[in-house]
Amino acid sequence: MSERVAFLGLGIMGSRMAANLARAGFELTVWNRTEAKAQAFSAEHPDVKLARTPAQAAAGSDIVVTMVVDGDQVREVLLGEDGAATAARPGTLCIDCSTVGPMAARSIGEALSARRIELVDAPVTGSSPKAQDGTLTIMAGGSDQAFQRARPVLEAMGRLIVHAGPLGDGQIVKVINNAVAATNAAVVGEALLVGARAGVDLDALTEVMGAGSGASAMLELKARAMREHDYTTLFKLEHMLKDVRLCLEQGQAAGAPFQFAALTREILTAAMGRGHGDDDFAALIEVLEAAAGTKL
Repeated sequence: MSERVAFLGLGIMGSRMAANLARAGFELTVWNRTEAKAQAFSAEHPDVKLARTPAQAAAGSDIVVTMVVDGDQVREVLLGEDGAATAARPGTLCIDCSTVGPMAARSIGEALSARRIELVDAPVTGSSPKAQDGTLTIMAGGSDQAFQRARPVLEAMGRLIVHAGPLGDGQIVKVINNAVAATNAAVVGEALLVGARAGVDLDALTEVMGAGSGASAMLELKARAMREHDYTTLFKLEHMLKDVRLCLEQGQAAGAPFQFAALTREILTAAMGRGHGDDDFAALIEVLEAAAGTKL
């Protein structure tokens, strides 16, 4: 744990990931756009230093981890005025755990490389419960040397760490995974509605599906939330919509259609229109219920 780490972005996921780094014994400095969140985090972790800007956080660190919303925010936090790169020393390693898409990751990596700073894109999957207990799945893109240097930091936050390939490939794997997850969640929602309209016991339906070939992580994680209309945020719907859009853009660029994900994008877009952007993406059930004319 000899390398000093700056963690930039203390949202739902970032705060939990940073806490695991602190528990693992890393010398940690944190920054967050909303200063009150950073102060609250520092109060809970008295050994953690608090920085006023990303530049201040990076100045005394060897590794800079970012966990923000999108590519524009990553670019601002790393390369903007008072960004981490303005104060980071040559040889600093940046690890971006945000989901930004491969084009943004490679563009940001090129800009950092000009300052002799290397980037590993390392988006995560698992939502806040796995961020809490340090069991995220992390898919990383970057050089072999950078990945090996990043590994101890990643292992403090995740259980399965996969080197997906060169810079940007972690992003590709992540957005494909999330498009599949979102589409599966929509299918689970429609299955529940079919069961409800047919009058079957939904407890029996979900128990059988969970033990059979219909089992999935989304059935386990979202079926109950959909039935109870509990949209406590584990992963924001607007963020899932962003990831599905990024996947579809990648598929279009590669000449590979992803028709089911395209339909899921429209369901998520409609849910955004209903005001559920900040809710968990289980709220997509509202759109499916309206189409079916049935409430669970």
